[in-house]
Amino acid sequence: MSLADVTADEPRRAFMLCNEAIVRGALEADVKVYAGYPGSPTSEILDTFYEIGEKMGMRVNISANEKVAIETIAGAAMAGLRGITSMKSVGLNVASDSFFSLGYTGVKGGCVLVVADDPHAHSSQSEQDGRSFAPAAYIPMLEPSDPTEALTMVKYAFDLSERHGVPVMIRTVTRVNHQSGIVQTNKLERTAFAKVKWSHEPTRFVTVADSARRFKANMLERTKRISEEFEGSQFNTVENPGGDIGIIACSAGYNYAVEACRILGSKMPILKLGTTFPLPKKKIADFIRPLKKVVVVEELSPYLELRVTAIAKDSNPSLSIIGKESGHLSEMLEYNADIVATALAAVLGKRTPVDYGKVLARANELKQGMPVRPPTFCPGCPHRGTLASMRKALRGIKHVVSTDIGCYSMSPLEPLKYGDSLLSMGASLGVAAGMQYALEEPVIAMIGDSTFYHAGLPGLANAVNHKCNFKLIILDNSVTAMTGQQPNLGTVPQDGGGVVQPLVLEEVLKGLGVTDITVVDSYDVKEAPKKMRESFMRPGFGVIISRRVCALYGDRIKRRKGEQIVPNTVQKDLCNRYFACIRDFHCPAISVDEDGQAHISRDLCDGCMVCSKLCPVTAIKSTGGSA
Repeated sequence: MSLADVTADEPRRAFMLCNEAIVRGALEADVKVYAGYPGSPTSEILDTFYEIGEKMGMRVNISANEKVAIETIAGAAMAGLRGITSMKSVGLNVASDSFFSLGYTGVKGGCVLVVADDPHAHSSQSEQDGRSFAPAAYIPMLEPSDPTEALTMVKYAFDLSERHGVPVMIRTVTRVNHQSGIVQTNKLERTAFAKVKWSHEPTRFVTVADSARRFKANMLERTKRISEEFEGSQFNTVENPGGDIGIIACSAGYNYAVEACRILGSKMPILKLGTTFPLPKKKIADFIRPLKKVVVVEELSPYLELRVTAIAKDSNPSLSIIGKESGHLSEMLEYNADIVATALAAVLGKRTPVDYGKVLARANELKQGMPVRPPTFCPGCPHRGTLASMRKALRGIKHVVSTDIGCYSMSPLEPLKYGDSLLSMGASLGVAAGMQYALEEPVIAMIGDSTFYHAGLPGLANAVNHKCNFKLIILDNSVTAMTGQQPNLGTVPQDGGGVVQPLVLEEVLKGLGVTDITVVDSYDVKEAPKKMRESFMRPGFGVIISRRVCALYGDRIKRRKGEQIVPNTVQKDLCNRYFACIRDFHCPAISVDEDGQAHISRDLCDGCMVCSKLCPVTAIKSTGGSA
């Protein structure tokens, strides 16, 4: 895929990531405003809009957090322009206050929210099922299962939104967002961006008192109309009708179910649901009425299963419903075709062609004794230097670390095992405030610059106001590194453009009343520990800014400027096998060679020189760019 495919005027068949197909669908719907905060598995949606927005005549807003993002597109949609946002399911937690109220007020222009769940918690702190938000907020929800359907659904969602004056939620999961396929695009007919006049009475979008009660009545009537429309939706289809055992599935679960049937050589009736709130109850009732058994295939919570159970009470009371409640399928982790095939085989009284349990057991057996490869920081990551300095500064002092969401979330894992709590974006400060009341040990909160701007500001204001006694370390690496080096509120644009005004972290801290501020260089592992220790020894609340640009982001800038990335090397005649570079630093570019000495991979080394500063005999030197 290239961005040319996403932005092409004429129809074409193109190989696209589903996230890119979502962007294409929005462009074909003539979307005018995008706002979002990066979060996997939706990051590519933000990245693509950021790359093409100006060319497409859009306004693109990389927001402070998901709440601001949904409010931004809500404002545009209230005025009459089409807007879209994307976020992961835990991001919807942050945006939920405005999400629920937006369900009340509704919109004028099309308003679409792409919300991605993350089964298996690949890049999230929980396996949250975001589907429960839609019925609670009376907001219609669609679930695509592949890139082509995602493109079509996005276009339909804008139309649905405007016809019913309601925001529309498109729920995806990781294996849908990151699925690729051939997509047939349609002709791109964009109109020029133009501001509009406010055409509403002053209280049109104000939800208080009598307005809230009136909005609730309107929501109920609106949901009834949409429910009737969904009964005939093209996104709800029945395949292979006939037989007395059927499948109801949605999203990635549908893909697994189809493949599982192929594996078992069974042709079963499948009801594929693409509109999952409000559910097409009549269509479901008609599908299950002639069945003896139905298998519900959906990841995470039994959202569909419980609703199918309720529908079956009247349409087919004797129906046997197979799924999570029956124990055939789990509420944990991702599914795959093997898992679903095993469940279907049990229902059909068949044997799978392969004993997947034995295969998995054998694989686990073969893994025994293999070296563990936990997630790790990139070579040159400034966080590695910050953590090394922190531990040196606090050597001999028992302390507690409240950490946060970002690349540094890996610090509590092997081999560093440094961090005592991790809840959610920005929670490190609030948790630290509680810890400092309860603990004898000194407390340290740790947060990245992007997370600080996202959700850390209230916790900081609270700490200042209550004269809390803990230290906050802000790891300032200039970007939102964990999701792909997207800019945040403090990022200085490399192109020198004047579209944004970067915030200066020190000024923000001073403006909120912080008087004890220490700034260190993350790579300076000789001087930084001294400054950190001085800060730790001072009573009261204080902030340490550990600053150095994200290594990957910095390398990207160097390459664009034509600068060389110069790696380091180990001088074998000086290396005495003390291994401080490995034992204390854990850089993936450093290993032990056949001679039992430290070795630096030039393909991986970023040339940060932190390992050289940690080496007690200075055996690590820069190659100077030589081979």
